[in-house]
Amino acid sequence: MTDLLRLRPAVPAPGTAESPSGPVWVPTRALGRTVLLTGLLLLLGVALGRVDLVLLAAPFAIGAAINLRRTPVAVPEITISTNESYLVEGGEVEAGLTVANPDSIDYDLVVVRTRTSPWLTLEHADRPFAITVGADGWAAIDLPGEALRWGRQDVGPAAARAAACGGLLACRPVVTPAQGVRVYPVTEPFKATEAMPAAAGLVGAHRSRRPGEGGELAGVRQFAPGDRLRRIDWRVSLRTRDLHVASTLSDRDAEVLLLLDVLGEIGLSGGVRGDSSVLDTTVRAAAAIAEHYLHRGDRVSLLEYGSTARRLRPASGRRQYLTVLEWLLDVRPDPAGTEQFENIVSAHHVSSSALVVVLTPLVDPRAADMLALLTQSGRYVVAVDTLPAQATPAVRNQWTSAATRLWRMERENVLGRLREHGVPVVAWAGAGSLDLVLRDVARLASVPRGH
Repeated sequence: MTDLLRLRPAVPAPGTAESPSGPVWVPTRALGRTVLLTGLLLLLGVALGRVDLVLLAAPFAIGAAINLRRTPVAVPEITISTNESYLVEGGEVEAGLTVANPDSIDYDLVVVRTRTSPWLTLEHADRPFAITVGADGWAAIDLPGEALRWGRQDVGPAAARAAACGGLLACRPVVTPAQGVRVYPVTEPFKATEAMPAAAGLVGAHRSRRPGEGGELAGVRQFAPGDRLRRIDWRVSLRTRDLHVASTLSDRDAEVLLLLDVLGEIGLSGGVRGDSSVLDTTVRAAAAIAEHYLHRGDRVSLLEYGSTARRLRPASGRRQYLTVLEWLLDVRPDPAGTEQFENIVSAHHVSSSALVVVLTPLVDPRAADMLALLTQSGRYVVAVDTLPAQATPAVRNQWTSAATRLWRMERENVLGRLREHGVPVVAWAGAGSLDLVLRDVARLASVPRGH
């Protein structure tokens, strides 16, 4: 049975697989040593005429015969289990391994190993587990831990190898595929109290500039066919001797487009308790902004600025929020060639009344061109700077620090030019980051376009 512990590792490396040909249960080195020692003792006993050598070989032969009178047929079944509940960064992971014995013979020893994502800190997952499983029984291994980063993380693949018949037979490693764990980004409570620059839906919580059935008083006017009787202002009607009704502004919903710049990744992610990379800040900010506006009844859509240009259609409600979280799990760096991607931000993809929140580190020149294109097309644009403050390139030579300072000065010039062209740029700082910017955008939206 000590030979079974030499599985290093039991889980095959990526790209390898166990060959399905050949017997499932194979002799171990212990069986080979037993047969060799028994044969040598018998041969020497016969050759030398010594009965004591034959008697010395008898226990080995009898023990092997007794253990091998019944041999196993089925291999162990290994199952990976993970918690299916809503799991966010920093939350507890409830994973586990279950090893079942479908055979009628006991497994003397089962060695189990598993691989896990580096962002799942499962207890003792980097060590092999040695357990015994009885006939038609099962054994469970708990792997509690913590999820450190958003994304689709894997528990597994896992492999098991069993020994039976007193350690004389061992099965080939049985490998089970990995089980995915969905870890959603943690969101800081985000609030934006300012009015939306444009509200174009039929119902919602935002005050629009259109007359309609709402709660915001717009004035008093004469009664017209179709007006409701409960809207009659009796004070004005008695004074003017004509029926007058109170006019209100309609409550409308708005569309918010979250445009994610995924042209590259900058910085090293340290998980939920460490430093944040560009994608970390982008995904967490997008989740927080989407949660806020969907909670208010607005419609939210998402779009990636990259070669694949993944898009999530606008919708509202809790179902859309869960869809947004699922969509964000697949955000990856998507570098591309020299294309400008004007078709991504065309009128077909971006509504004229939508508030476009662009989450970008403003490192790639194409991102600044995209912001300028959106602004020139008359869209309401807010740029959120997702570049970490501590992001610096790796030191390569004595000129790296000077080049970094020059690059940051050039980037500040780009930010200044964007602000001069009417593109508000604000660094993401959690709750309240967009309040002042949205107030300015809403004020600009109230001005007629010709002015």
